Amino acid sequence: MVHFTESAVSKIQEMATQQEFTDHGVRVMVVGGGCAGFTYDMDFEDNAREDDDVIEQHGLKVFVDAMSACYLEGTTVDYVESLDFSGFHFDNPSATRTCGCGSSFS
Repeated sequence: MVHFTESAVSKIQEMATQQEFTDHGVRVMVVGGGCAGFTYDMDFEDNAREDDDVIEQHGLKVFVDAMSACYLEGTTVDYVESLDFSGFHFDNPSATRTCGCGSSFS
């Protein structure tokens, strides 16, 4: 299961409100691409698909398709703000290699 920190949920809810997606959750997925082979992606979603795992964390619905779930097992998603970086950070214990920019993994 993927875990979202309170900071990540707060930022997602803030973004949803700004974009008027107030009744939506978030879909987190793994897609092919990037310099290491796979990248993480998130988008607002309002309905579960047939093969989705749907979990609720800190008041946010999280949708994960079956293929992505196996790559995301044990992953923590956090929102980080610092002088060097602002954005969502994926801490995936199953990733054996990440690229220099931190947005793709294998």
